[in-house]
Amino acid sequence: MSEGNDQDQGKGRLSLRPAGRRDVGRTVDAGSVRQSFSHGRSKVVQVEVRKKRGPGPAPAGSGSGSSGGGRAGGRGGNGGRALTAAELATRQRVLEEQRQEAVRREQERREQEKIMILSAAEEARRREEEARRAAEDAAREQEEADARARAEAEVARHARPRPEPEAEPQAGSGPVVSAVPIPGEVTLAPPMERLRPLAERAIMPARPVTPSRPAAPASATPQAPGETLRLRTGRAAEGDEERRPARRPGGGAAPSRKPSGATAKKGGDSRRSGRIDVQAAIEGDDDKTRSLASVRRQRERERRQAELERLRSDQVRVVRDVVLPETITVQELANRMAARQGEVIKTLMKMGVMATVTQSLDADTAELVVQEFGHRVRRVADSDVEIGIEGIEDRPEELQPRPPVVTVMGHVDHGKTSLLDALRTTDVAAAEAGGITQHIGAYQVTLASGAKITFIDTPGHEAFTAMRARGASVTDVVVLVVAADDGVMPQTIEAIKHAKAAHAPIVVAINKCDKPGANPDRVRQELLSHEIVVEAMGGDTQDVEVSALKRTGLDKLEEAILLQAEILDLRANPHRVAEGSVIESRLDRGRGPVATVLVQKGTLKRGDIVVAGAEWGRVRAMLDDRNRQVQDAGPATPVEVLGIAGVPGAGEPFVVVENENRAREISEFRQRVIKDRMAAGQTAARGTLDQMLARIQAGAQKEVAVVIKADVQGSAEALQATVLKLEHEEVKVRVLTAGVGQITESDVQLAKASDAVIVAFNVRATTQARELAQREGVDIRYYSIIYQVADDVEQLVKGKVAPKHREKFLGYAEIRKVFDITKVGKVAGCYVTEGVVKRGCGVRLLRDNVVIHEGELSQLKRFKDDVKEVARGYECGLSFAGYNDLREGDMVECYEMELVPA
Repeated sequence: MSEGNDQDQGKGRLSLRPAGRRDVGRTVDAGSVRQSFSHGRSKVVQVEVRKKRGPGPAPAGSGSGSSGGGRAGGRGGNGGRALTAAELATRQRVLEEQRQEAVRREQERREQEKIMILSAAEEARRREEEARRAAEDAAREQEEADARARAEAEVARHARPRPEPEAEPQAGSGPVVSAVPIPGEVTLAPPMERLRPLAERAIMPARPVTPSRPAAPASATPQAPGETLRLRTGRAAEGDEERRPARRPGGGAAPSRKPSGATAKKGGDSRRSGRIDVQAAIEGDDDKTRSLASVRRQRERERRQAELERLRSDQVRVVRDVVLPETITVQELANRMAARQGEVIKTLMKMGVMATVTQSLDADTAELVVQEFGHRVRRVADSDVEIGIEGIEDRPEELQPRPPVVTVMGHVDHGKTSLLDALRTTDVAAAEAGGITQHIGAYQVTLASGAKITFIDTPGHEAFTAMRARGASVTDVVVLVVAADDGVMPQTIEAIKHAKAAHAPIVVAINKCDKPGANPDRVRQELLSHEIVVEAMGGDTQDVEVSALKRTGLDKLEEAILLQAEILDLRANPHRVAEGSVIESRLDRGRGPVATVLVQKGTLKRGDIVVAGAEWGRVRAMLDDRNRQVQDAGPATPVEVLGIAGVPGAGEPFVVVENENRAREISEFRQRVIKDRMAAGQTAARGTLDQMLARIQAGAQKEVAVVIKADVQGSAEALQATVLKLEHEEVKVRVLTAGVGQITESDVQLAKASDAVIVAFNVRATTQARELAQREGVDIRYYSIIYQVADDVEQLVKGKVAPKHREKFLGYAEIRKVFDITKVGKVAGCYVTEGVVKRGCGVRLLRDNVVIHEGELSQLKRFKDDVKEVARGYECGLSFAGYNDLREGDMVECYEMELVPA
């Protein structure tokens, strides 16, 4: 078979190509194609596929000296015939099998390497153990050999010399090497042991190295070859290395080593010939010594492993300080205690708590777990970020006098703003809508004497209770303005209560004394009923008669305020970080959030980082009450602050902090608290499941949804409180949002989603919001006076209230005769004594003035005709639907139900 193939290969393919031509454009595939023509003829065409033209590589056998003849040489030079498609497929299959076989062998080789590495580690540990035992045995045998040598030396010293002394030198092997001199012998001292390197001393076990004697007899101290290490020098060492097979980690002995070229070059170098270590002694290879750094790393790893095992076996317990927040997951608790999660879960199960690693635990449960593990607990809370922001207490020597803060309070339209305008010589009241103050304002007045007074003007309308309370909480002195022609009014009484709650002294200013009907004494008498006793009546409250319009009595009012401030001895430390309160805040279109603040401690400077309520920011600019730029503001100074990120809540405290990170943490915590409080309020508003089911059964509860946008934060709060007071038992008023600033598209979309009405108080909608509201049909109502808002919302609520059903009395009829008619039942012959009786009306049957039946009339007849109603003084026949217990003398009360709008 193989001979036939060889013959076929030697023949070659018939071709016109010369034998010596280069392999350029060689045919790599050939075949025949039969072509058919339309007239019935056909032809066979030979088809060849040629390689790309270019110089091919020289054939491997072109230069060989074979004697195969010219044709054989031509075949060898041209590379033989081309492979067919079947041969190419077979070749590809074989190559794929070879590739898979190579991959399999590579995997087996890697697995074998892993096994060899593991086996080598086990073998190394076993060899170390055997070396340690061999070292102990060698040390013990060496001690025994030394003892025998000493005993023999003692015997030889006391023994008589033998008759033939000359024969021993020939019989012996030369001088005797011994540490003890032997009488009659040539004794040589043993050679000094070499000083081993530090790495070698760290690796090798403590055992003696005994050099062999030059020509010692075979019977001298028989020892195993593996127990005593002998120095190898010169050719003897090489011969020994050739005779001894080297061990390998994989198992059996390897073939004998041949001296390499490097060894031949170092034939005369004997620097390493006397060095021996454990690795070389075990493996038979002394070409490499372990480094000292490797020894140190190994010892460090062993030390860490031993410490870890000791900690795990609870031999050494580490007590840690575990920081516990208000809530913590089981996984985080285990990490902070450096304990296993399974141990923590097991401890919780013992306590009766089934928890997973991702479940949160409260601080009390986590504290019990930490104490169970023996660690110390340190409890922290989210509110700890606010610790220390108030600053330290001021020392008395650091305090300096400051201007008094005076809040002007009273009933609406009693002249508070006009009085303040007279003091400031400005005209604020003329620009107020409706002639009433609807904002809280802060101003500072400098008197002719150079003294300063800070005034806070509060609204007098009943809706601005929160503003008045806010003004009273930051004030030193309260000026109670009462109109001489009007007397004490409800908001005057409320202002007195706020002042007493703030423990602020009161100065009564009786205004409008220039009017014809003014009666200041009546005001003093009415104040007595509210425990305000003026000095004119023997009390301690100052009262001043003033006229804001005529500007009379203003100097006396200023003197009274300064006197009260001197009595209070108002002082503050200007050389510290600023603290104060937000009086009012708003969203300005061009400047962004603007907050009116009152500095109470320290000095506020431009560039300070402040936290105001749940908002924070850097002070970019400060303006006084006359819209002038200021660089700093001392105690009791009101300023407008620009640069806060959002609109802070009115009445919130503000404080200066050291950096932005601290300010951001405090702001995020306060915003999170506000969000949680709002979520809790919504949950409480939904009520319990029983209440929800009751509302569903009774029908959907009607509500009026309102979106409030105001110019300042205080007005938004007042509007929200006013609207919520208008709730009805059947209609609920819901405020979706109450904010400041102009109406935007998001406000319109919110109102559209909830079918709400947008209440705009002193603000306007943007162009885009106005167009969107027109397209979506959202109602935007603009107001500038607060009581107009209350009236319109009240009308909306009344429009949602369902009309009431009211009973309307019609008349009485007396039963004088009862007739029993077949197929109809009993019919009462009645006489109408009062009012009228209508067909289909409701009736009550009264017997001895007691209602015994309530129903409807089924028939109403007069004679034999059905009629709609029967008037007073006429007789009629009545029959009741489903009731026949009629007696003579009973009274019939007739009524009907009518709808009454709410």
